[in-house]
Amino acid sequence: MLMLTNSALSHISPSPLLPCHTTKTNQKFVTRNARASRRTWLPLTVTRVSSSDDPTVAVASSPPPPPPVGDDESMVVESAADVVRNFYAGINGRDLASVEDLIADNCVYEDLIFPRPFVGRKEILQFFKKFIGSVGRDLQFVIDDLSTEDSSAVGVTWHLEWKRRPFPFSKGCSFYRLEVENNKRQIVYGRDSVEPAIKPGETALVAIRGVTWLLQQFPQLADQL
Repeated sequence: MLMLTNSALSHISPSPLLPCHTTKTNQKFVTRNARASRRTWLPLTVTRVSSSDDPTVAVASSPPPPPPVGDDESMVVESAADVVRNFYAGINGRDLASVEDLIADNCVYEDLIFPRPFVGRKEILQFFKKFIGSVGRDLQFVIDDLSTEDSSAVGVTWHLEWKRRPFPFSKGCSFYRLEVENNKRQIVYGRDSVEPAIKPGETALVAIRGVTWLLQQFPQLADQL
């Protein structure tokens, strides 16, 4: 059996794999060697350091919310029905300045008692200016019924009153199409159909039957309609 003295053991480097007992003079070496051995076998870990711990470390923040969409309908204050109500209120109040912003620049407005439609905001406002100047302040539109379910189309039935009394031959119905632009809902198309002063009754059916017969006999006439 091989016997080693204490002096011989003091010259042997301790193995990192075996327990080792040394004197106090070698304690620091053993401790440092053991720590190195432990660091060799420890798994790599990553610790997130906040900016308060280390000011040189940048901490990523959450991305900012996306900007609101320009034509998002949630940003629009007035509904389609409200726009149409304000349109009639402006005409009744003879306030064309308030009506101007409710009409789109490229709006097309058809009043079926006129031979052609009015195109563009400027031309439409000129028409209503003439209308207001012709009827005076006592003649007012009264809405009988108005659709509210659609955000882009509104149907209205109405009649005229003079000093709160029904005006003769003044019942009408209108249709409006609306679109959103720059967070404003505006009228882009309108059509008015007014009760005729002369009511032909069944004579109108006779006229329609006659025109239909002519078109069947001479189809080329349809190109002139």
